[in-house]
Amino acid sequence: MNLWIAGARPRTLPSAVVPVAVGTGLAIGEGHAVWWRAALALLVSLALQVGVNYANDYSDGVKGTDADRVGPMRLTGSGAKPPKQVLAAALLSFAVGGVAGLVLVAVTSWWLLLVGAAAIAAAWFYTGGSRPYGYRALGELSVFVFFGLVAVVGTVYVQLEYVPWTAWAAAIPVGLLSCAVLVVNNVRDIDTDAMTGKRTLAVVLGDTMSRVLFTLCLSMPYIFVIGLGAARPWALIALLSAPLTLAPSRRVLQGAQGGELVEVLGEAGRVQLVFGVLLAIGLAL
Repeated sequence: MNLWIAGARPRTLPSAVVPVAVGTGLAIGEGHAVWWRAALALLVSLALQVGVNYANDYSDGVKGTDADRVGPMRLTGSGAKPPKQVLAAALLSFAVGGVAGLVLVAVTSWWLLLVGAAAIAAAWFYTGGSRPYGYRALGELSVFVFFGLVAVVGTVYVQLEYVPWTAWAAAIPVGLLSCAVLVVNNVRDIDTDAMTGKRTLAVVLGDTMSRVLFTLCLSMPYIFVIGLGAARPWALIALLSAPLTLAPSRRVLQGAQGGELVEVLGEAGRVQLVFGVLLAIGLAL
């Protein structure tokens, strides 16, 4: 069980929790939070995050790109679990998310079915299939869309059944922080990815520019929060998390490598979580 938990990459789970928390905070602020729908949205988000992690583990493992990596446990690449078991875990996770999503579709709108199908497809084809888009520098874009815009706005919609502009404004910083987590993960793997033909955005941009991109993704959310504060002044309490960005930004810009970047990954996840909780509280108030 410890291997499966490690393979699920717990440090990435804030990317699933934060958008649902922020969307629910906004729904509370609008006076129409529906807790059981929020709980199902969280289950969908967590299931997709775990599913994409297992799917990534499986696909990279069978392609041989995980043979020599620093960072989270690779169940397939390390030989700790047979590929078929890892694939089954990914499909089971997608199934759990799909069932929870179907309940939300049934009580809201049919078009959410298309959104859910697109999210599952994006999770699989990130590294799966013959032409994975994660190997073509599109991973960050997908994360921004699905773990930023779609997750926040979707959480708001299933509770309010309409989408105020503040939902989009809140989704942008959430998506940027999710991108920061992926960017630092790919900076850590830039050499091995380049050798195995995995052209992530970090490989395309190069080491220096990718480190700059990480710091931008970590700092730009606060600009959007200031703008959001014009309509929701309490949202400005999210600015209290800004000092947490200093240590990971400094370490990355100073050239952190290998295991140190694994620590930065945890720090970026902490920024994301604290920011998300504070923003959710601010939007609720």
